[in-house]
Amino acid sequence: MKEFEEDIRRSVAVLRDGGVILYPTDTVWGLGCDATNSGAVENIYRIKSRSGSKSLIILVNGIGMLERYVKNIPPTAMDLINVTDSPLTIIYPEGRNLAEGVCNEDGSVGIRICNEPFCNELIARFRKPLVSTSANTSGKTAPSCFGDIEEEIRKAVGYCVVYRQDDRQKHAPSPVISIDKNGVLRILRK
Repeated sequence: MKEFEEDIRRSVAVLRDGGVILYPTDTVWGLGCDATNSGAVENIYRIKSRSGSKSLIILVNGIGMLERYVKNIPPTAMDLINVTDSPLTIIYPEGRNLAEGVCNEDGSVGIRICNEPFCNELIARFRKPLVSTSANTSGKTAPSCFGDIEEEIRKAVGYCVVYRQDDRQKHAPSPVISIDKNGVLRILRK
């Protein structure tokens, strides 16, 4: 696991310096940065050629971290978290302590509790949430494996994680569910 450890070390260094990494998540390969650093978030939008009016999903490594970045977690969300064993992104009514550009204009934020060894270790060592947006130019299909990532994206990041680059299994984005302040649930992506 020397490669794994080196990837973690180098990724954390780039993240702490406000850079962007290309990394495998519990779903598709993602562009990641410090979700609390506005400059890093701006770089994500630039790399993706994406409008700043579209919010970003972030990854956390557990409920303790989730509580630091969501104002009030609806009980419905906790119920879903406790019964889901596959990746699920939940849009919470009100994010907090995050960089400008991470939350939607209405203050809501999409967060997924990650259940993937590399991401969990990376988040634990970095001690902050990570932006996780698919590693593609805006409007193009999300890459289902590393080989599908555009060369321009690979060249635009501060570090490209080696771990799982040879994984040919096809991965898909997570389902997205929105939960409002009253606990009303809407499925946004299956």
